[in-house]
Amino acid sequence: MKIKQIKAIKATLDIVCGKWKAAILLVLVDKTLRFSEIKARLPKVNHQTLIKQLKDLERDGLITRTKYDDIPPRVEYTLTEYGKELEQLLKDMMDWGE
Repeated sequence: MKIKQIKAIKATLDIVCGKWKAAILLVLVDKTLRFSEIKARLPKVNHQTLIKQLKDLERDGLITRTKYDDIPPRVEYTLTEYGKELEQLLKDMMDWGE
């Protein structure tokens, strides 16, 4: 395997392989969800960990965070086009894990 290929694999793993990142991305496939909805779908994730993982995914350009000025405040998360490119990879990882 070439060094360039190894670096490409490492870059992918760095982005999607936080403990909860792949799971978060999977729940956002074809859906826009609020923080509480993501938390409900991933009940074992710690509140602070979820916040950090969402920030990391946003920083990496895989999700967008939209804040609305409603009362009470509302924040929604959705996959970016870049994040949607990972859909098949995530499903393959899920299939392989099963």
